[in-house]
Amino acid sequence: MSHIELELESISVRLAETQAEMEAAQALRYTVFYEEYDAIPTAEMVADRRDFDEYDAYADHLIVIDSSGASDKIVGTYRMLQRSGADQVGQFYSSSEYDLSPLLKCGSTLLELGRSCVLPDYRTRPILQLLWQGIADYISEYDIELMFGCASLHSTDIKSISKPLSYLHHYHLAPETIRPRALKGQYINMDIIPQEDINARRVFAELPPLIKGYLRAGSCIGDGAVIDEQFNTTDVFVVVQTHLLADRYRKHYERKIQKTIPGSDDAENNVHELSAFKKTKES
Repeated sequence: MSHIELELESISVRLAETQAEMEAAQALRYTVFYEEYDAIPTAEMVADRRDFDEYDAYADHLIVIDSSGASDKIVGTYRMLQRSGADQVGQFYSSSEYDLSPLLKCGSTLLELGRSCVLPDYRTRPILQLLWQGIADYISEYDIELMFGCASLHSTDIKSISKPLSYLHHYHLAPETIRPRALKGQYINMDIIPQEDINARRVFAELPPLIKGYLRAGSCIGDGAVIDEQFNTTDVFVVVQTHLLADRYRKHYERKIQKTIPGSDDAENNVHELSAFKKTKES
């Protein structure tokens, strides 16, 4: 059993409440994006050892906290930007890569997710589960109907990632009414390999954990990928209709409850199942 599993009771998730906590989340982002994944920071970021931009001040910052040490340590974070915050900046962050017109015109309440990262030692199912729990609580409180953002494949060599791009295009393309398209000049066609030539199960298994998590939550994908030179990634656009997410969570909990009913076929596995559940960008 890992240290994280042993100390899971000391791990919690909530929104950052102070400027210091937001800056600690930015420092975490710097550690992961620039030191681990070799993104290209600005001189100001290097000086402060923080990843920051104009969107941070208008967003909420979900943080995962490890309280097992002498002081609290932020080990994971997610940036969440509502439309009211984006309006104050002038646009959503992902507008620099995608035409968001279908989302902006659809009439749904919107939430942009971004800057997701977790320290390497904490990239376990329990921590990712906590992040999803925090997001689910947030969208419930603010009645969010659509959440979206860019998710990354850690390569800018399109040939090397042609299978996952093609898989996402063929199997998870968003409905046209909520399908953003990569901006002209940045658009990369994701329809590279014919659908019949793709082993869907194998390609899905090899996707980055964050993208797999989105797809399991019922996400769909925008039209076209975009290379992000600063972060050395290829981005795809992810859209989640939150009622689908809610339905999946409801069915998940119903299955767990069913397993606790005496006489259930799985009754003998109750303890194992509940224990496993408790244990359960990218970075």
